[in-house]
Amino acid sequence: MKKTLPAHIYDKKGVLYFQRRGYSTARIQSDPGTKEFALEYATLLNGAKPAPSKGRTFDDLVAAYIRSPKYRKLAPRTAQDYDKILDWVRRKLGKLPVAGYRRKDVIRARDANADAVRFANYTVQVTRILMEYAIDIGWRDDNPAKGVGLLKSETKPREAWPQSKIDTFREVAPDRARLIFELCLQTGQRIGDVLKMRWDDIEEGGIRVAQGKTGARLWVPMTEGLKAVLAKAPRIGLTICAWGPHGKPLSYRIANQDVMAVRKLIGAEAFDLHGLRYSAAAELGALGLDDDYIMAVTGHTTKAMVAKYAGPARQKARAKIAQSKRDGRDSQTREQNKTKK
Repeated sequence: MKKTLPAHIYDKKGVLYFQRRGYSTARIQSDPGTKEFALEYATLLNGAKPAPSKGRTFDDLVAAYIRSPKYRKLAPRTAQDYDKILDWVRRKLGKLPVAGYRRKDVIRARDANADAVRFANYTVQVTRILMEYAIDIGWRDDNPAKGVGLLKSETKPREAWPQSKIDTFREVAPDRARLIFELCLQTGQRIGDVLKMRWDDIEEGGIRVAQGKTGARLWVPMTEGLKAVLAKAPRIGLTICAWGPHGKPLSYRIANQDVMAVRKLIGAEAFDLHGLRYSAAAELGALGLDDDYIMAVTGHTTKAMVAKYAGPARQKARAKIAQSKRDGRDSQTREQNKTKK
């Protein structure tokens, strides 16, 4: 984009700046090619400071949103994810007026971060939420981020663990890695929630779960396999996965290292800890259980996510049934032909 911009104007991840030796750096608030841009550019070249924005800036909007009930009701994990983008909004857009932000600005910011697809898409999603809130409080009449498409990741989609890898992992994994593995697989929960599970969360043959991302509270019955693994686990701390002489809670970094060591040993690097959540949903789907039953275990909040996790296994199971009926029909036809002869 630099080739199309006038001298001393630089595009830094979707935000334009005026930078010239001996002059103060200033953020450009107008769109290139407009009369407003030409006037602002001329003002900066003459050494004048740009006029300050009059209230209702993105700094103001972010502050108002964080004080709102909408933000306070977010699950802790979701709030942490939002905060990363809200900090980005403050840095890049803080002094800009909310009313002047347009659809092409959303797209430009997204594309400027395309080297990190997840972050780029999150800028769109959180900006959309911010703009919706701006409408709620009367700062805008429209949402420029609404309908802006997300970038497609070239990363290979996460897959459920194949049964052969699950069996091999169980055969060779040390006790701590096996405990982490089984808790993730048998309960279908995220690793962050698994590491927070406590011994006193176990009641009536199940485990109480408070999901950090959704805020959902579940009770997940334990499978016989999980009961057997838990019976061998040392009770040295409050959390089930606690380890060491003082029974401190296990961190994600150490848990991931333990499981990764086994994954490398058995050639399962392509299948991560979150893939075990896929595996749990896939196994339930293959058993013919409908979405509501699967959601009762995994805590998914939408059937679309269940379809994403359990869909391939469910399709495979149904295809087997369908093809077996064809085989049965063919066998019946052959017997009928023999009788006719």
